[in-house]
Amino acid sequence: MSTLTTNPSDVKFTPYAPAKDEEYMSDKQLAHFKAMLLEWKHQLIGEADRTKTYIQDESSAMPDINDRATQEEEFALTLRTRDRERKLIRKIDKSISEIENDDYGFCETCGVEIGLRRLEARPTATQCIDCKTLSEIKERQNQGHT
Repeated sequence: MSTLTTNPSDVKFTPYAPAKDEEYMSDKQLAHFKAMLLEWKHQLIGEADRTKTYIQDESSAMPDINDRATQEEEFALTLRTRDRERKLIRKIDKSISEIENDDYGFCETCGVEIGLRRLEARPTATQCIDCKTLSEIKERQNQGHT
């Protein structure tokens, strides 16, 4: 089958090099992240189209029940992956909307800068690393883990 593009590092881009004294989330930075997000979305949509074609092409009736069960399990796994990617596309669209509304790049919890490198690693990030870490610790505690 095809490779997954749920990881933003699969999207090829040149890391942003801010100019000296460049303001955080300048027009150039916003354009950089919007281009990244659009390319990532384009790749995910392409994967979905390839999956649809693959399933249509491969879903012929197989005489062997074991082969058919294996194929159906493969389809189910592929469709679960595509469902995660569909949810990711919604996050990408939300990030693009934040760019267009000048809300991108700032932590939704505390309001500080998320940071260029964190956003390049996870362009859909909505929290700074400190708030995200704290959120994950709380989540683990709520699930009974230490």
